[in-house]
Amino acid sequence: MAASASSSLLFIPTLNKQSFTQSLSWRLPSPSLHLTRSNTSSFVTMAALDAKPTVLVAEKLGEAGLELLKGFANVDCSYNLSQEELCTKISLCDALIVRSGTKVSRDVFESSGGRLKVVGRAGVGIDNVDLSAATEHGCLVVNAPTANTIAAAEHGIALLTAMSRNIAQADASIKAGKWLRNKYVGVSLVGKTLAVMGFGKVGSEVARRAKGLGMHVIAHDPYAPADRAHAIGVELVSFDEAMATADFISLHMPLTPTTSKILNDEAFSKMKKGVRIVNVARGGVIDEDALVRALDAGNVAQAALDVFTVEPPQKDSRLIQHENVTVTPHLGASTMEAQEGVAIEIAEAVVGALKGELAATAVNAPMVPAEVLSELAPFVLLSEKLGRLAVQLVAGGSGVKSVKVTYASARGPDDLDTRLLRAMIIKGLIEPISSVFVNLVNADFSAKQRGLRITEERIVLDGSPENPLEYVQVQIANVESKFASAISETGEVKVEGRVKDGIPHLTKVGSFDVDVSMDGSLILCRQVDQPGMIGRVGSILGQENVNVSFMSVGRIAPRKQAVMAIGVDDEPNKDALKKIGDIPAIEEFVFLKL
Repeated sequence: MAASASSSLLFIPTLNKQSFTQSLSWRLPSPSLHLTRSNTSSFVTMAALDAKPTVLVAEKLGEAGLELLKGFANVDCSYNLSQEELCTKISLCDALIVRSGTKVSRDVFESSGGRLKVVGRAGVGIDNVDLSAATEHGCLVVNAPTANTIAAAEHGIALLTAMSRNIAQADASIKAGKWLRNKYVGVSLVGKTLAVMGFGKVGSEVARRAKGLGMHVIAHDPYAPADRAHAIGVELVSFDEAMATADFISLHMPLTPTTSKILNDEAFSKMKKGVRIVNVARGGVIDEDALVRALDAGNVAQAALDVFTVEPPQKDSRLIQHENVTVTPHLGASTMEAQEGVAIEIAEAVVGALKGELAATAVNAPMVPAEVLSELAPFVLLSEKLGRLAVQLVAGGSGVKSVKVTYASARGPDDLDTRLLRAMIIKGLIEPISSVFVNLVNADFSAKQRGLRITEERIVLDGSPENPLEYVQVQIANVESKFASAISETGEVKVEGRVKDGIPHLTKVGSFDVDVSMDGSLILCRQVDQPGMIGRVGSILGQENVNVSFMSVGRIAPRKQAVMAIGVDDEPNKDALKKIGDIPAIEEFVFLKL
């Protein structure tokens, strides 16, 4: 066999520009439309005569953004549309810009008749846009993720300082006719430790400002490059270390299945007594009931919150009414400068997409040719799961920087397009702890933003090229692993997988051969190879009503070390995992969500 390697940093492959431009560019209304209908005639005639695309702005947008749009397109500002009105108007539009108040549902895309090519979300979150429907209808969705960075960081610092000196409570007290100087004695920030949870754009800006206030800043983020953190004077630490050592905790992580309620009873129990918490990220990352319990018990001294699980929160919420909680109504991005910046950013993204340019802020993928998707479909799923599995095996603190992907195939390099596979590996690596939606369009950009260096290697095998791939291998270099057996002979976290009968299988972990279906979740155990181990672990899972879907054991030699891979349909509870870990012959184990 022969190997050919490509080590260029995050190379973005060339797409078919003509077909891509055609799929995104605006087009005039179809001649079959009745142009003389009274309710639409002037609007359609204007578009036809001016030969410009039409952009519907459904929610208030800054003037700078509107001016930019008007230089390229006809702009229709129609606010407060009902869903019915939006569906009626959308067939006359090439692009739609919304904030968070307009729901862009499947009905909207279906009503567009294929004319709608771009939806722009003026902000970060895209919960109000049906991404699946957008992709099915060939519509690109873009957002504005950077313009409000400084505003959010400043608001985080404002809450930090206001909380530490009881500003809101003291203000309310004086306005109620009281003068309680002794009650509202605060705490100093100088010399205190601030843990920044999520070291992206906003988190790093908060860290810079906190350093200026004389605070010692640590951070937890599995993707933060250590050199970037060190340049700011920030130490990267594990989640548990951040919890145990921080006097103040500032949250800047996205809301994902991994981060949902990450601050829960267990996390609060690990914190230093009297810790103070700031959240300007997403409400769902905190278990609000658990926070109330921690406040009542005095484990958490104070909290300052700009975001909530449900917005607006209930008026009688115990959390909102708690005397040690300072709250604001989701004001993180609410500065005049940020609003104008968001308007410009989204306008530039929409205009660029209408011109047929690749959008760096795209959150969904253009349509993949049916024949390519059909052949690669099982390998697409395999690639994402390998990325997701590999990153979960990395221990926190060092940061993921270098990822090598190896494809083994009997096909020549020109006969195998791996762009989609690479994008799905990046998706698996990034999405579990990020709000970014990774796809063919933005995968390399998203990786580059996070300091990920992706290299690809192809191993050419002898044999029939009927199957596009024999196996895919993902290696992460220069990291520690929470499961030591995942480290290969050359020192990388290594996982390898194949497609068998259309189903992705994990076939190698580190140096151990296994064979387990990558469906549901996975338990990996390193053990002394001896009789009865499969039965003992299976019995524990059975007692906890956890169904085992697949089980495989790979070993070095009989009676030596072995790795057991167990596929499970459900997540075992903590007691079940503890019982497995307490088996004397088991040297280490890890639970992984696929």
